[in-house]
Amino acid sequence: MPELPEVEVTRLGISPAVVGQTISAVTVRQPRLRWPVSPIVERLAGRRVKNVTRRAKYLIFDCGDGDLIVHLGMSGSLRVVPADTPVRKHDHVDIRFGKVLLRLHDPRRFGSVLWAPHGETHPLLAHLGIEPLSDELTGTRLRAMAVGHRAAIKQFLMDGRRIVGIGNIYANESLFLARISPFAPAGHISVARCERLALAIRTTLTGAIRAGGSTLRDFVGGDGKPGYFQQTYQVYDRTGAPCRACGSPVRRRVQGQRATFYCGSCQR
Repeated sequence: MPELPEVEVTRLGISPAVVGQTISAVTVRQPRLRWPVSPIVERLAGRRVKNVTRRAKYLIFDCGDGDLIVHLGMSGSLRVVPADTPVRKHDHVDIRFGKVLLRLHDPRRFGSVLWAPHGETHPLLAHLGIEPLSDELTGTRLRAMAVGHRAAIKQFLMDGRRIVGIGNIYANESLFLARISPFAPAGHISVARCERLALAIRTTLTGAIRAGGSTLRDFVGGDGKPGYFQQTYQVYDRTGAPCRACGSPVRRRVQGQRATFYCGSCQR
């Protein structure tokens, strides 16, 4: 599914086409997504998009009197296309800005298009953790959050109530870069290793954003182009391949119902 880097790549790609522009029409072809499309969405014509920001994996369009909140779900994409672009199967929502459309394509219908009035925090955003690319994520902060927790560090990182947006791919890659076992209890990791991990998370995510994100199945950015970060994976989906650092075979285990990839020699 699109993770934080893919959502940020989408934000960067669509912002030049929509920020400062006025919505001229909205077409909802399929209102039954993960949650029903908010009824007000079809009545947004005339509102000007002041800014597009990201919170975790949610895109937030500031429309002045409220925020349009979009999630890409498991396989969704949000693209800027000419207004006369033919509709494909699974093109569920169009937001028109004159001669261009912002089009949500979502084959699995796990995405969402919601509305939060100005001054209100949508319930889906109310309990999210800190942003991993912000100054809030430091080794000291990470250590303080982890103290007393027996959960494995990989599962700890993927808990959006603590840190947002670190999905399976980037948790695997960050832990390899930090040379920390994904199975190590979160509460047992020292401040020094937490510092290393915080830096590894930031390095991994920013590298993925520069590469346009990861395209494993369906993801494309706002311009329709795929990402290329998967070409540089160190461990993710490389079972049996030699570790790029030591040559030992990359291992795979199921952890918390998700595949975990790691080097048993490098990661302790």
